[in-house]
Amino acid sequence: MSERKAMLILHGKQALNEEVRAAVERKREEGWELAVRLTWEAGDAQRLVDEALAVGYTRLIAGGGDGTLRDIAEAMAAQAKDASLVLLPLGTANDFARAAGVSLLPHEALNLLDLPARAIDLGEVGGQVFLNMATGGFGSQVTANTSEDLKKILGGAAYLFTGLSRFNELHAAYGELQGPDFHWRGDLLALGIGNGRQAGGGHLLCPEAMADDGLLDVSILPAPQELVGTLKDLLAGGWGIDNLFVRTRLPWVEIKVSEGLDINLDGEPLQGENLRFCALPGALWVHLPEDSPLLGASAP
Repeated sequence: MSERKAMLILHGKQALNEEVRAAVERKREEGWELAVRLTWEAGDAQRLVDEALAVGYTRLIAGGGDGTLRDIAEAMAAQAKDASLVLLPLGTANDFARAAGVSLLPHEALNLLDLPARAIDLGEVGGQVFLNMATGGFGSQVTANTSEDLKKILGGAAYLFTGLSRFNELHAAYGELQGPDFHWRGDLLALGIGNGRQAGGGHLLCPEAMADDGLLDVSILPAPQELVGTLKDLLAGGWGIDNLFVRTRLPWVEIKVSEGLDINLDGEPLQGENLRFCALPGALWVHLPEDSPLLGASAP
């Protein structure tokens, strides 16, 4: 199969996106053979990845939001074949792509096809793979409760609007986290376990995370009773809360959570009260900008 051949797996909602159509045509004019397949329902991304790899495609393009990206990355990792991924961010948040420095302009994103792929890590929990982040607490509730209609109207600002409208629901939940030489337990307001840096439409939960260091960044926003009031004051006054976090970097971490802590995986709800998260070093080859903030290791 030609080296300049790739398959774009495009979220069905983007089927009429003229910018994407123009970007695909431009790459074809540059000599790339680009096949396009659309997802329609759950399971389509997995099936299309399997079909693409079975016929010998070695470059796949994920066209959609963070959920589409996670589904395609998980399917590729399960195959363990010599294939690489290009990100075409078309969602509301595009958290991983933004943190990785991938352009939100379709024609610029597709130009990453011409750059060499780099091996990055994935996260794994309960047999599920994630590329960006697992989140818990108030931020997860905001993500889960932000309506699709509001996203269409406000874009990424929809998450902020929903968060402000639900601010009175801010409450703590009990959690316990344990990993190599690390143990923390107590009430918390927010939790991030990241391979990427941000979630929920741009909230930096793991600001120092690297996607190729073989580790997961863990960020905990603790919630002793007095901090809940302090947090509200800080946010109302426009101050940052970064210095309130407890942070560490681990190859794995186990979590025991109370009923009141909602957790999601790249935006999808995650069930379970006892969870073990592990880093999967170098599990996926991805075409990222050479100066991507998420890359720390030397290029091959």
